[in-house]
Amino acid sequence: MKYNFREVEPKWQTRWEAEKIFHAEDISDKPKFYGLVEFPYPSGAGMHVGHIKAYTGLEIVSRKRRMQGYNVLVPIGFDAFGLPAENYAIKTNQHPRVITDANIKHFSEQLKSVGFSFDWDRVVDTTDPNYYKWTQWIFLKLFENGLAYRDKTLVNYCPHCKVVLSNEDSQGGKCDICHSDIIQKEKEVWYLRITKYADKLLEGLDQVDFPENIRAQEENWIGKSKGAFVNFTITGTDEELRIYTTRPDTLFGVTFMVIAPEHPLIDKYADKISNIDAITAYREECQKKTEFERVNLVKEKTGVMIEGLTAVNPVNGKEIPLFIADYVMMGYGTGAIMAVPAHDQRDYDFAKAFGLDIIEVIKGGDIDKEAYTGDGMMVNSDFLNGYTNKKDSIERMLEFLEEKGIGEAGVQYKMKDWAFNRQRYWGEPIPIVHCPNCGMVGVPYEELPLLLPEVENFKPGEDGESPLAKIESFVNCTCPKCGGAAKRETDTMPQWAGSSWYFLRYIDPKNDKALADPEKLKYWLPVDWYNGGMEHVTRHLIYSRFWHHFLYDIGVVPTFEPYAKRSAQGLVLGADGTKMSKSVGNVVDPVEVVDEFGADTLRTYVLFMGDYGASSPWSETSVRGCKRFLDRIARLADNLQDEDVKSLESGLHKTIRKVTNDIEDMKFNTGIASMMALLNDFEAAGKVGKDQYLTFVKLLTPFAPHLCEEIWEYLGQEGFISLAPWPEYDEAKTIDATVEISVQVNGKPRDVLSIAVDADEETAKAAGLALPKIAKLTEGKRIVKVIYRPGKILNFVAK
Repeated sequence: MKYNFREVEPKWQTRWEAEKIFHAEDISDKPKFYGLVEFPYPSGAGMHVGHIKAYTGLEIVSRKRRMQGYNVLVPIGFDAFGLPAENYAIKTNQHPRVITDANIKHFSEQLKSVGFSFDWDRVVDTTDPNYYKWTQWIFLKLFENGLAYRDKTLVNYCPHCKVVLSNEDSQGGKCDICHSDIIQKEKEVWYLRITKYADKLLEGLDQVDFPENIRAQEENWIGKSKGAFVNFTITGTDEELRIYTTRPDTLFGVTFMVIAPEHPLIDKYADKISNIDAITAYREECQKKTEFERVNLVKEKTGVMIEGLTAVNPVNGKEIPLFIADYVMMGYGTGAIMAVPAHDQRDYDFAKAFGLDIIEVIKGGDIDKEAYTGDGMMVNSDFLNGYTNKKDSIERMLEFLEEKGIGEAGVQYKMKDWAFNRQRYWGEPIPIVHCPNCGMVGVPYEELPLLLPEVENFKPGEDGESPLAKIESFVNCTCPKCGGAAKRETDTMPQWAGSSWYFLRYIDPKNDKALADPEKLKYWLPVDWYNGGMEHVTRHLIYSRFWHHFLYDIGVVPTFEPYAKRSAQGLVLGADGTKMSKSVGNVVDPVEVVDEFGADTLRTYVLFMGDYGASSPWSETSVRGCKRFLDRIARLADNLQDEDVKSLESGLHKTIRKVTNDIEDMKFNTGIASMMALLNDFEAAGKVGKDQYLTFVKLLTPFAPHLCEEIWEYLGQEGFISLAPWPEYDEAKTIDATVEISVQVNGKPRDVLSIAVDADEETAKAAGLALPKIAKLTEGKRIVKVIYRPGKILNFVAK
């Protein structure tokens, strides 16, 4: 059979869609499988090869499940709100709505051209009012439950995008959108109290099948630590400075304290501070620095001693100097830290820079050279002296702190509350009204969705003001509670809002009465398998788990965790082994690959190119190799016989087992390699049984479905091979009928013998002596001993 992919692929894509063979049935008697891929942001550039690799992995699993008789839901949608569309709209002087609609249409056509088995009846678009009505509904529920609040704080602000960014969106001191440097800016912003769910997010990791690296990243991001809160007094005042430490056992080594430049203590006691001008100047300098710059360990240590205020170490009563320094942040912990320079390198560097005392309290290092951060015996620590076990030392110090009323055991988290707003146009309006009498009031549920107004000028305002603030018809309203004049919230939600619950809407995408039907949620949840990028592990994955935990707590969803299993794909690198980049010129356009080689070749290659979870470079030579592999399979359809070929039986059943298991383990490359090896055996045999060939084609179907459908029809089979039963292997037939063993003469390998696995010694001896090489070496000699180990060796001891 000659395979013309340019004709065949559109033909089967049209048939699949017409017959709706990938349509998922709600509440079926079949076992269900809900496979989820991270829905794309529909950029104007369309798909890239990263999308292909990300989606094809779970596509293979889902197609296999469908052939195994599951009711399979594999939906797709578009995460279409956000800054990229708005920035592009401003640049091209088009409305974001026009751009988004065009991009979604383009993206959908590209996805269909690759033959993905998505249920296209369930498409969601986060910018659709019928969708974001429920995003706003969830926000109101969070607000009612005290999990959405406003607070004035220093925020990460991008002057280029004119928008406030969360820590997650400004890692490394750079804007996640435009990569410009961010600055610190004081502003009143919306937060979601994700920290209240920190323990639940950690507990939930014990209920899911997440790879160890994903679990570790989430645990590190949440950053739960156990330690102590300790109260230091300020000399000559009634003030207490409360600090948190994970090492209360080192309190006797505290020789100074540091507070954040923004700490209110400075303003409160400004009249006591003799160097207030220097303090003020330093504070102004700190305001120009990003949080990333301030906490960076590899930088010069700066700070100013607060002259006129000192602290008292509560465990020994010693007065210690008090500093302000940029590396202490008000938003982390209590805004104040104790410093133990002998056993913390940053404190050590600071102490050396300012000539402060360094007191060793843990023996084991050389504090004249550097801080000692290891374990050892406690010294210079009064009642802790002689302790050698860190755990015992900490417990004894906690007892002391609580006995004296100067501290207690506590827990802290590195994760901060989620900054949840943008001062931009293209996002979900926050459904809150600001009333001078009633305060913040939620928009009534019956008035949702609160629509994003249609405007011509959607450029961001100066100084971080939302463009919605300019629209009086939107801003001015009446208070839903008292009926008085009020103003709407003009900030919009961040892009992460719509993606925090989209997997729920797929279950019931057209429901206008509820987020989704409870019975459908009960049937489909949890998501059985979620595949996505590692870059979303500490943002989207945590955010969506948080929203789901909240919805579970208020009785909206039936499962504690949204995803039963999570996996991640590696990057597709350029042919030069570096990350694909337009500036470097190593970007591969998957649409061009489909046009030249076909969708089946692209699908097969992205999974054959290397370990699915690892980054792999693109190779056009290997792409061509995959195309030849598929062409050889097509040609074999004209060289079949009715009877099975006995010699191929074991190899076929081994391949069924291998491919079946490798798909589950996401070892797609080795599964494809095993099919390539079996194809070699088929060709070497000269003839292949029709049933054997069709079994092989079923194994290939998830990878190259268009070709396999064409072969299925070519050979007169009914229906779609995509819905045919998945092959089962017979364990007994995976055992080779024959085996090759080494034949030795006097312990030296001389030849190889192919023999039945269960051959006895006499049969093996006769077959071995019949080999020409062995016959020649033993001619005229007496065989004094035969050593036969079935399946391994046959050794003749000859004299």
